[in-house]
Amino acid sequence: MPEDVTDARTVRPSRVWIGSLISSFATLPLALLVLFFGGLSPMACDSCSDAASDRFDSSFGPAWTVLCSLLALSVAVLVASWVCAFRRPPLGALLAVLAPCTVFVAWVAFTAMVDWP
Repeated sequence: MPEDVTDARTVRPSRVWIGSLISSFATLPLALLVLFFGGLSPMACDSCSDAASDRFDSSFGPAWTVLCSLLALSVAVLVASWVCAFRRPPLGALLAVLAPCTVFVAWVAFTAMVDWP
């Protein structure tokens, strides 16, 4: 084999971490914003009747659990994107894209599960 030809498996891209960095700048503020508005959402039913308040309260508990679980999953996907960025760059790029998408899915699931007044 000639000396100027390199094996494709040994070449490491030098800028594989940029996708994870951009994803970090998008995912973490979005997750905090979603968590903030999810935490403020019980105030939507402050002036509700007793029946509407009971329906809201019974749906809010499970929805809050799902929201927090999916936001924790989004942070786990973000960490995995950093780990995979250097070991498996294509997988790291995919996970970097999926992290903010998971935050969006968390917000949609939360708003769909709550019985809003």
